[in-house]
Amino acid sequence: QKHVEFMRLGSSVSIRIFLAANQIGKSTTGCVELTYHLTGLYPNWWEGKRFSHPIRAWAASDTQQTVRDNLQRHLVGDEIDGYGTGFIPKGCIGKVAVKSAPSGAIDFVKVKHVSGGWSTLVFKSYDQRRPKFQADQIHVVLLDEEPDDIGIYTECVTRTASTDGIVMMTFTSLKGITLLV
Repeated sequence: QKHVEFMRLGSSVSIRIFLAANQIGKSTTGCVELTYHLTGLYPNWWEGKRFSHPIRAWAASDTQQTVRDNLQRHLVGDEIDGYGTGFIPKGCIGKVAVKSAPSGAIDFVKVKHVSGGWSTLVFKSYDQRRPKFQADQIHVVLLDEEPDDIGIYTECVTRTASTDGIVMMTFTSLKGITLLV
């Protein structure tokens, strides 16, 4: 119920946080919702935010390796199991651009939207630092794990301001009461 409520709130709240214990499905929930927005394939029970057009999205976590091993695997799959083994259906995956390091990490992927266009999903990591989160207009941001730099969070909020976009955060507050929490 909490997972569905988090997704439903997207229709009325532009910035959301799923702050809960480890291993209860926070990251999975964020990745499932992001998949709906990238593809436009919303389930019939969906009450959350909807995009009727292709979107630009970011999915980010603390390190490039964590992004590859968690977010990328959940959303797209990986080189071992193959692209299309994540939540994004294989038939919706277009161009995949792979980074040189870490091995197998995706830079961006094009995702077919039901409107006929292509959404773009860019994978980012907090270890790239705040300047790498500047100068773009984004519809959906998924921040999985808490960024050390509050500036990353504020850049993400700024990037969604002109698109009527959303920022989703999914993490356990392992650092206690931080400026973001």
